[in-house]
Amino acid sequence: MLVLGRKANESLIIGDDIVITILGVDGDRVKVGIDAPANVRILRHELYESIKQENLRAAKLATQTSETLLPSLQGLFQAD
Repeated sequence: MLVLGRKANESLIIGDDIVITILGVDGDRVKVGIDAPANVRILRHELYESIKQENLRAAKLATQTSETLLPSLQGLFQAD
């Protein structure tokens, strides 16, 4: 991990088209501005983790549903 010190109104550049600017510091809170192309998804880490966990739960549920649904469907077709 790269660690840099920045003051208010100082920036970092990532690649050619992402600029991170420190807009202000108030106690233990830092206000950050991010200028990036529209196709770059920017999420707070805790939101990213929440979405990731929800996607894992949904995938697990879909797998469980298909595992229980398949025998039922096979039974319908074998009844003919």
